[in-house]
Amino acid sequence: MNPVPSRLPLTAGELREAGYQPRSVKAEIRENLLAALREGRNPWPGIVGFDRTVLPQLERALLAGHDFVLLGERGQGKTRLLRTLTGLLDEWTPVIEGAELGEHPLAPITPASRRRAAELGDELPVAWRHRSERYTEKLATPDTSVGDLVGDVDPVKVAQGRSLGDPETIHFGLVPRAHRGIVAVNELPDLAERIQVALLNVMEERDIQVRGYTLRLPLDVLLVATANPEDYTNRGRIITPLKDRFGAEVRTHYPLEVDAEVDLVRQEAELVAEVGDHLLEVLARFVRHLRESASVDQRSGVSARFAVAAAETVAAAALRRAALTGEFPAVARPVDLDSVPDVLRGKLEFEAGEEGREQELLTHLLRRSIADTARTRLAGLDLRSLASAVVDGHPVATGERVAAGDLLAALPELPILHEVAGRLGAGPTDPPGRIASAVELALESLYLTRHLGKDTDEDDRTVYGG
Repeated sequence: MNPVPSRLPLTAGELREAGYQPRSVKAEIRENLLAALREGRNPWPGIVGFDRTVLPQLERALLAGHDFVLLGERGQGKTRLLRTLTGLLDEWTPVIEGAELGEHPLAPITPASRRRAAELGDELPVAWRHRSERYTEKLATPDTSVGDLVGDVDPVKVAQGRSLGDPETIHFGLVPRAHRGIVAVNELPDLAERIQVALLNVMEERDIQVRGYTLRLPLDVLLVATANPEDYTNRGRIITPLKDRFGAEVRTHYPLEVDAEVDLVRQEAELVAEVGDHLLEVLARFVRHLRESASVDQRSGVSARFAVAAAETVAAAALRRAALTGEFPAVARPVDLDSVPDVLRGKLEFEAGEEGREQELLTHLLRRSIADTARTRLAGLDLRSLASAVVDGHPVATGERVAAGDLLAALPELPILHEVAGRLGAGPTDPPGRIASAVELALESLYLTRHLGKDTDEDDRTVYGG
């Protein structure tokens, strides 16, 4: 967090002289979003694949000043999208120093802060809160209570002599403490219906009710939520009065294009070895085939986290091979893709009747993805000379104990190898791992199109031959 700039006003009087005026959080977001759009700045850093679909709807909801729900399957970036909302808040905002809620020094709302403002006047101390502190996130869990969200009577304050009717006996929950900020509720349908009822007044009348008496607080919050469609309609639901109070419902989706899926994986994955774009494309196509498969339960979806975990698994396989062979740097090759179905099968939900066929299905779709990628990346190249060289006495072995240099040394000098490497972004002076990764994709393509055979030898190596 950046330090508080020393030039900012430190009392209510200085704040008033500087021309600061109380402004609602929705007006603040609207003005900052409009400024970003006019200046051509991207208000949604790190959000991939939503430019023409989700983001225009979301921007319209924010400009209208609506609370909203993001509705979509798991792993579509709903929470990530909500967290970027903080970038639309002012970097620093004034609050009453020492106040329990983040109240504006010129517009206090709690009895205690109003009393301090009346006593101190222009000397009311001002602190500055960073926008990162104005975002509150709550995962809806079965044990969530009204006290967690709205507040409850504090028995310690009652024991100190205050009466139960005194509003200063209230211990405020997450929503009041987010005053002048953003409240995000993840998986809103999982909240018990009686807990959802507690949010009705917050969203419409902007007051809170605790233990039988109402405390009129003009709360200023933007309330946003996420929901999964299966929860939305079956296991849990948003109660009708609460749903009616949300001004907008925005439907999210998985990336619509392969390139967007690759960009998302490249952005999110923490790769411990180099993974070329052609291998990320294979994984992106693999995930898309899984989302289209009738054997996979599409109600639960195939999360973008699956593709991210797959890329990290491939990188880890490459790093392990580098440690075993002494290869440097560690560069992933198509053989490393074989580790994905074994490791990540448990992240998928299959339809009933597919028991025992999961591995077969994943292997088939992975091979199909490799073939699609090779067909796209190597279109127009004549690979017959490579196939002939392998068949005519130059079998090529690969595996977790085969270094890139050994793979390349098995082949004679062929012009087509340079063309294949160039198509996949590897130059003649690049490390052997990058060139071997490109050549291995061409070999696998020849195998999948039945121009080469493939077998496993006694050393568990995969051997391409006639």
